[in-house]
Amino acid sequence: MTAAGTLPHITALLNAVSLGFLVSGFIHIRAGRKDSHRKAMLGAVGASALFLVFYVVYHFAAPIFVFRGTGLVRPVYYALLISHVLLAALVTPLVVLTLLRALKGRFDLHPKIARWTLPLWLYVSITGIVVYLMLYHLYI
Repeated sequence: MTAAGTLPHITALLNAVSLGFLVSGFIHIRAGRKDSHRKAMLGAVGASALFLVFYVVYHFAAPIFVFRGTGLVRPVYYALLISHVLLAALVTPLVVLTLLRALKGRFDLHPKIARWTLPLWLYVSITGIVVYLMLYHLYI
């Protein structure tokens, strides 16, 4: 299998790993387990950073993969894809800012932005997996 054939699956896996860390981090902070929360969120950032590297490499190396679904699913797919891409571009600097506030110990400011960052990041992770499934498994 070529890199172009393998990388979408790797990026989807990294997206799923990040999603798992995000949910875990949320559960930990709600339970007051700050150290576990920190580890989970650093895991989410790490998995997302790896995702971004592989995603960029894939899009430089691979031809554009055309969505093959027809009918009503086509506008649904593109609406999902457009919202995913736009919110991914928005959430990336929010993740960096949220992370920097935590690493600097600015816990007076960290939760204020994390309340916005987490739901956007969850949406981007979930829709990324759904787009992957639609593009590479459901409508091939």
